[in-house]
Amino acid sequence: MEPQGQPETTWVAPEAVPAAVAVTVPSGPPPVEDPVWNGWDVLLIAGLTLLTLVVVEFATVIAARLLIYPKANLADVAQKPVLALIGEFLSYIAVALYMIMLVEGKYHARFWRAIRWNWRGKATFGLLGLGVLTVSLDLLSRFLPMPKTTPFDQFFAHPSDAYLMAAFAVTFGPLMEELFFRGFLYPVLARRMGVAVAVLLTALPFGLIHYLQYKSWAAVLVITLVGVVLTVVRAVTKSVAASFLVHVGYNATLMALAAVATDGFRHMEKATIALQR
Repeated sequence: MEPQGQPETTWVAPEAVPAAVAVTVPSGPPPVEDPVWNGWDVLLIAGLTLLTLVVVEFATVIAARLLIYPKANLADVAQKPVLALIGEFLSYIAVALYMIMLVEGKYHARFWRAIRWNWRGKATFGLLGLGVLTVSLDLLSRFLPMPKTTPFDQFFAHPSDAYLMAAFAVTFGPLMEELFFRGFLYPVLARRMGVAVAVLLTALPFGLIHYLQYKSWAAVLVITLVGVVLTVVRAVTKSVAASFLVHVGYNATLMALAAVATDGFRHMEKATIALQR
């Protein structure tokens, strides 16, 4: 007679274990995109970016008014392009730090690995070249109702501001845009809706955020198409670094063409291309 309360044990042959375990393993291939973060995290990053931009830009203008331009009108100080770039740069640093803390602190994953920042080795120059070719999409502006002047033109009113803007447009600007759109947003959408829909839904807000710079829906259309190219590159290569290189090639080509056409940004009235970010 067996003691009461003792669990009954059954010996299982070693060769039977794999078969038993296999029943609990989900069938089918793993998802193409499976980021550790979720859609709420992406929305939080977007909201934080907007709030940080407003707060830091305002703080930058106030500081400049008090320390550098004590006799100037606050509205005039706010119009200085260099202050807008400084404010954007500082706010992007804050957002980048939050991105890293989110991935490594909350989800305990290596940031650059989780974000799929995979360099393509010998393909680097080819990706930059693809960015150069993407400039051909700007030819559509010849057939669209593009404005003669845009708010973005203020960054090219003076050569010093123009060169500063050009440097930002080929470094930190595309880096942060690629980290958010192709790094955080795209994989969440691809996991839930599939690659094709995710490409479109990633490119659309990428184009829309540039509306305030150009106040032109035609410009938004062109930039959205550029966003499609960038997201397709991200989807095909599985690398945010790849889409970043294409983005840099695109922006650098536009800036170089503008510099040549305007004699080093000294005669912007000679510009014949639309400057895209």
